Amino acid sequence: MKLIASPTSPYVRKVRIALAEKRIEYALVLDSPWTPGNTVAAINPLGKIPVLVLDDGTALFDSRVIVEYLDTVSPVTRLIPEPSRQRIAVRRCEALADGICDAAAAIVLEHRRPAPQRSGEWIERQQAKIVLGLKGLAQDLGEKPWCCGESYSLADIAAGCALGYLDLRQPELGWRAEYHHLALLADKLATRPSFADTAPPAA
Repeated sequence: MKLIASPTSPYVRKVRIALAEKRIEYALVLDSPWTPGNTVAAINPLGKIPVLVLDDGTALFDSRVIVEYLDTVSPVTRLIPEPSRQRIAVRRCEALADGICDAAAAIVLEHRRPAPQRSGEWIERQQAKIVLGLKGLAQDLGEKPWCCGESYSLADIAAGCALGYLDLRQPELGWRAEYHHLALLADKLATRPSFADTAPPAA
């Protein structure tokens, strides 16, 4: 299988971490929907990454779908719990973390527009989502060792990718000073090979 990816995408990183944790081999194909002449739309009609192309040519897209697929094909290190209550808690945390990434990415794209066309109101709205999203993650984490209790899961992968993306795109936010336990989680995750090996390059 091969993964169509950009090294700075937090959604791509989530999938790459899942692949590493599940010990699944794959080919990494770097491409971006923002690169002239890219082939992303030919593989994913929505023109987004990541896209996981299976050996039979089937293309899976949206990081949530891809990670759920990966969790079913290998018994190594289950990332999404089976019990329904725990499963919903993990997917809820993933949705919150992905929402932070959505807002941060929207700000990045808005800043790429010519200055006269940028909407300050739009940027402020997305920034508010990030602030409230961080507050929600911090409240859910509390002082627990992991986002959803005593064990590492997809919730931690998603949260770690979101926090790493903020470090990359909004270092001026300074979220670590306000959210000590989130910072501890991010630092702990950074020591895992799956996180260290997928750290995004400086933008």
